[in-house]
Amino acid sequence: MSDDTILYALDGDVAVLKLNRPDELNAVTLDMLDLLAASLRRAVEDGARAVLLTGTGRAFCAGASLKEGSGGDPGDRLRNHYNPVQQTMADLPIPIVTAMNGPAAGAGASLALGGDIVIGARSAYLLLAFANIGLVPDAGATWLIAKAAGRAKVLEMALLGERLSAHDAQEAGLLTHVVDDGVVFDTAMSYARRLAAMPTVALGLIRKQVKAALSGTLEETLALEAEHQSVAARSHDFQEGVAAFLQKRKPEFKGR
Repeated sequence: MSDDTILYALDGDVAVLKLNRPDELNAVTLDMLDLLAASLRRAVEDGARAVLLTGTGRAFCAGASLKEGSGGDPGDRLRNHYNPVQQTMADLPIPIVTAMNGPAAGAGASLALGGDIVIGARSAYLLLAFANIGLVPDAGATWLIAKAAGRAKVLEMALLGERLSAHDAQEAGLLTHVVDDGVVFDTAMSYARRLAAMPTVALGLIRKQVKAALSGTLEETLALEAEHQSVAARSHDFQEGVAAFLQKRKPEFKGR
């Protein structure tokens, strides 16, 4: 497995992951997807308290690499390579910030929207072009867009296969912020550093809680909130947060 298709670096408490096939607009191969999932897990093992995911060059990710071929059952390719990445992103105990530095198409749109905070370059766009070649959206795009933007928007994107500009994506609730192209990485990094300095245990529980709430009932959500609050209240960061409040000082969270 090549180790240069995903660039990995720790910047303080932030793990920076870069999709790195700029000559092909960071189109993903199966090995690249496996490495991305492994790199996300490595970030947690290395003690990172936030992840920043972006692409190199002028695109975030153009989707699946057409040069890799399409042998075998495409459903198996999704089950064995694409879906595990999206599941790893969803299950990560630390927050993810996406710096969508350029176009995010196909599975690339799913990777971009899998972040908790999505910062888009003004020139960037989302594209679900699957129907244009007789396929269906995959890698979680249907769920991510339907839950964030609703039925009408996901059907518009999936059925028509047209570009959705960063501005329109933000208006639809898919992107957190849209900024000038030259500052997208720095803006995303500022968010990642901010998150990395916050109570990591609580942030991880919030991620799980929101995911469950998107598909659960009120009763199920209330039960999960109570369960998570018990866990958060036993954390070192909660004790520090209370102490800092009482002492009228800024808290120094340690992520535990």
